[in-house]
Amino acid sequence: MSSEITNSQVLLNAYVSQEQSENPKYPNESEFFDFFATSQILKEYDLNDDEVENGLCDGTLDGGCDGIFIFADGILIDSEPVSYENFKKGVVLDLVILQVKTSASFSENSIMKWKTTCDNLLNASKSSDTFRDRYSAKVRNVFDLFKKIYISLVRKNPKLNMRFFYVSKGIEAHENVQAQASELETIINQLYPSPSTTVKVNFIGAQDLLNLAQKVANNEFALSFIGNFISSTTEDKVFLVLVRLSDYYRFIVNEDDDLIKHIFEANVRDYQGKVAVNQDIQETIANPSVEDFWWLNNGVTIIASDVALLTRQEMRITDPEIVNGLQTSTEVYRYFSQNSAKLDVEKRALLVRIIVPTADESRDRIIFATNNQTAIQKSSLRATDIIHRQIEMYFKSKDLYYDRRKNYYKNNGIKPTKIISVPFLSQCLIAVLLQSPNDSRARPSTLLTDDERYEKLYKPDQNLDVFYHIAKTGRKIELVIKNSCSLEISQISDIKFYVLFCVFAKHFNKIDIEARDVASMDLDNLSEDVIVQTTREVMSIYERLGGDDKVAKGSELIAELKDQLTGQFTQKAECSYA
Repeated sequence: MSSEITNSQVLLNAYVSQEQSENPKYPNESEFFDFFATSQILKEYDLNDDEVENGLCDGTLDGGCDGIFIFADGILIDSEPVSYENFKKGVVLDLVILQVKTSASFSENSIMKWKTTCDNLLNASKSSDTFRDRYSAKVRNVFDLFKKIYISLVRKNPKLNMRFFYVSKGIEAHENVQAQASELETIINQLYPSPSTTVKVNFIGAQDLLNLAQKVANNEFALSFIGNFISSTTEDKVFLVLVRLSDYYRFIVNEDDDLIKHIFEANVRDYQGKVAVNQDIQETIANPSVEDFWWLNNGVTIIASDVALLTRQEMRITDPEIVNGLQTSTEVYRYFSQNSAKLDVEKRALLVRIIVPTADESRDRIIFATNNQTAIQKSSLRATDIIHRQIEMYFKSKDLYYDRRKNYYKNNGIKPTKIISVPFLSQCLIAVLLQSPNDSRARPSTLLTDDERYEKLYKPDQNLDVFYHIAKTGRKIELVIKNSCSLEISQISDIKFYVLFCVFAKHFNKIDIEARDVASMDLDNLSEDVIVQTTREVMSIYERLGGDDKVAKGSELIAELKDQLTGQFTQKAECSYA
């Protein structure tokens, strides 16, 4: 193979370098390439940066797994589900494992590591504790979580997709490397011999990665409809149309016939699986009757930034968000995915409403109203609460961007360090105001589901500086640790909320920090030296207790830190008195 650098490699290096220059969270070139490559590979899942980072397994003892991600029907599973009841029969489980190298070739050794790791950690008859000295706690915990999920769902006949991605700046994999990949696929198929299991090793070279990076998510969609339409008589753009089920299917899938997940982001009600309403929808689709489908179904509501008629039977929808109709949409997708031959003969229709809201307030009211007609936890509608809209507006006035609409600002070119996701803010608030950084680390996807805790943190009359000061400090701490403390990404994920708590506690010389304290804080008085010193103190106890994510998610670390801080405050007070 030629050692001469190719145009693809030159262009990829330039692209990555430019991206890194706009992301000071990653001063290390290799770490940024891990993050960048993983983000591109998982683009179809529409993850935010925090979700990508949490799945990375950098450092030693990773078993060749730089990133491990579990998805159920396209939804990221980052902690043990509270219940497995809502998973539908035939749920699609994706286990995505990545290995990212900056080298300009693919090696056999990398695949051989995967073979050994999978044989050890995917084997349900083997305890991961047996391999405590060979694999990090994070790697073992993710594989344990996957096995537990799979075993818990075995009666639901899950469809399992094992997807391995070997990323490098190479051009193509040698036949010996491909032979190793085939052997890996055989090992997995022997461990999970179900006909519903698929295993695929993907080699992503320089040109492949460049293609993924340059692939911009389409924000304009064409929707074909039947005959005439009903539109509002006001200046507002509101349309009511009948759409063939087959045309609606084409509207919600990409060129690979995969569901376009990001257009469902505003629909707060996750697909509920095998519940009665979905069984009824599927039964209605699969068994045509004298009644048209739209007679028996409430239809779909779409909000958009613009709508334009292209012809008498087609419109262009810009930035569509399906705010009601996830259950119907998913069942339509499932039906035609399994019966593609019926696409060209399908005649039944679906009722679709398309609305262009005049303001964010209107948008949020539509989301709330269309999702509040069935039994649904209020916690699922959090981002539409007025307080979150106020946070977004206040942050923006200070050049910080609250990502109330997931990846909205990222897709509009805002630098990553200026974006605060809804989960990140809630993690920071819980760490500081509830003094529970262990909860921030352990349950990132369920922090807003507790009504009592939510009402404490997001009071309607809360001083907006409380949210801003905590978010701004959380982001600053994250950047300082990454730039000045030489820690691995997994270590930073484990301790950053502890450091945040300790920094605030030191600033106010007390453990029980209140919102009024935070509102009065002067951010200019927070030095990097304090952050670095606090990080060292947290790391010392963290490593003594075991230095893994179990320590970060447990109660012992925060208990010792509170004892240590209390001692420091007492000593400081005595010195001041003397």
